[in-house]
Parts: sequence; C-alpha cells; structure tokens
Amino acid sequence: MPIKIRNGKLTRSTLIGMTAHMKLEQRMQQIELILSDVDGVMTDGNITYDNQGIETKSFHVRDGLGIKLWQRAGHRFGILTARTSHIVKLRASELGIEIVRQGVDQKFPVAMQIMESLGLKPEQVCYIGDDLTDLEVMNRVGLPASVSDGVAEVRSAAKLVTKATGGRGAIRELVEILLESQKRWADVLVDYSNS
Repeated sequence: MPIKIRNGKLTRSTLIGMTAHMKLEQRMQQIELILSDVDGVMTDGNITYDNQGIETKSFHVRDGLGIKLWQRAGHRFGILTARTSHIVKLRASELGIEIVRQGVDQKFPVAMQIMESLGLKPEQVCYIGDDLTDLEVMNRVGLPASVSDGVAEVRSAAKLVTKATGGRGAIRELVEILLESQKRWADVLVDYSNS
C-alpha cells in the first residue's frame, strides 16, 4: 500500500488504511478452514431444471483447482449450503471435500459443530457467502468473505470481497489471496513449474 504523506506527515486516512490492512493480513494468516456456500459462490447462482426435472449446476474448473491447492497446502475446505443437491455431493467427492453439509437452514450451529470436530476456533475459519442466509456465520468467523456479486448486506459484512463473481473463479481468487498471505503460494506451485 503506497504511503501518502502530506506536509511531511502521514495522513490520518493513510494510517487508518494501513491499520485495517495489517488487521486483515493477521486474520488471513490464521485461516485453516474455508467454509463455502454453493449457489451463488461455487456456482453462478442459476438453478436449471431439464424437462425431466433434473437439476443442473455449473462449477468453474479453476475453483476446483483452487480447492485442491488449498488442501495441498494442508488446509481444509468444506461446503455448507441450505439446498440439497446430488450434483454438490458429486462435485465434493471429485474434489476430495469431506466436509459437506446440505439442507442446512441455520448455518451457524452447523458451522460451530464443524469447527469443534476439527478443534478449530472461529478465528481460524473463513466463510464465503453471497446472500442473507450466510450473514450469521460471516459475523462470527475470523474472515468473512463475499463474492463481488453478493447482496449488499453480505458485501458490507465481509472483510474480503473477491473481484470475481460467484461461479466465475471467486473461490480460486480467495485461495490465492489466503495462500499468498500465508507465504504458501510458491510452495503449492512447485508441482506446476519447470524450474
């Protein structure tokens, strides 16, 4: 962050911005678990049914690799969604996601159960959401995050808002930001580089 100096002094807004940035960095460095909503975060939020009533969803391939990179760095990833879909179960299985909770109307109690089962504190958890059902969890974890097209209330509650929209690489972006903050990004790239 560039430091603004006016008349030989740091400006108040610059100091506030630097302090907020340092606090965000500290939050990001503690994260061990990412919990994610599905519709509107891992997908673009569209729910499509064919003539037989079979639901389809689209997932971004880069989000999938981002989840794998997060796991490769020794971290956990989980899904916490209000809807229930066989497609989500298939995608989770494909990515090796063991924490999958579907059909959850009240997300925070389930999020707490997950944290307790893993021996994690709320400050070690990032939750990424896009709509009002995500707010209670977001308000109680260490790093609340939102996709860029999340509703206004969710973006306001978030400490980190991705540039990408839901289903268009937001999870990958979040993972890269967290791993870079934790100085782990270079480690996960080793398998993909020729040097």
